[in-house]
Amino acid sequence: MYPDLKNKNAVITGAGKSTGIGFAIALELAKNGANIIIVDLGKGTIGDTTMMAGQLSQMQQLAAELQKEYSVTAQAVLCDVTNKESINEFAVKVSELFDSVHILCNNAGATFGVPSAIHTYDDEAWLKTVDVNLHGTFRVSKAIVPLMKQGGSIINTASRAGKFPAMFNGAYSVSKAGVIMLTKVMAKELAGAGIRVNAICPGQINTDLERWRFELEAKVFNTTPEEREKLMCQSIPLNRIGTPEEVARLVVFLASEASSYITGQAINVCGGQLMEL
Repeated sequence: MYPDLKNKNAVITGAGKSTGIGFAIALELAKNGANIIIVDLGKGTIGDTTMMAGQLSQMQQLAAELQKEYSVTAQAVLCDVTNKESINEFAVKVSELFDSVHILCNNAGATFGVPSAIHTYDDEAWLKTVDVNLHGTFRVSKAIVPLMKQGGSIINTASRAGKFPAMFNGAYSVSKAGVIMLTKVMAKELAGAGIRVNAICPGQINTDLERWRFELEAKVFNTTPEEREKLMCQSIPLNRIGTPEEVARLVVFLASEASSYITGQAINVCGGQLMEL
């Protein structure tokens, strides 16, 4: 537990589904006494999938559950991270709910147009992927940083794919590599304001998007999702897929004063699948 997080105000994008990393982050922060704004698109599909982004009614229910269970303030706010007007409305709403923001988790992300090689990648799908993952992180940060009046911590969700290329998913890899460099730029520029900025780089995590990936690969390789997962686990020293809760615990550490001398880092949470000097 991190007692310094009690009564801190946190904004988490891409947090509208109970099965995702974003809500796992919201849950862990609430357990530590932080007030929460759950942010998501509220409608629409994620990439070339049948999965939906967090719906408003679902977001409101999740916020109500956090508020009841942990006696924190929790609200649901809609935002399209690719739309400037939507972000401006979102920032106004945040400022009405919180007098100051202490924690920002830029977790919203998506992938479009996969599987595709670089030379066959649809232009619109490529640009949309980069717009959500990289430009969305920039836009939301630009809107919320002025509300971080007492300093604080920003945690950007990058990916192992931002360090090690994902085959036939180039836009995602490139956008997440951009998030890592954006994190470093922000860390340098915001240090004087008392704002630390770090990125997390999850590997294979048990989310809807990961399960969709195994289903897609199973069709391509004429096998089963279970076999694709089993094969993936062979590349992970801990020999299993991670959980959203394991990612969330890293985020809560980075949000707390326990990490007070850490900024500008891109930290892997991948079961040893990626090891660096």
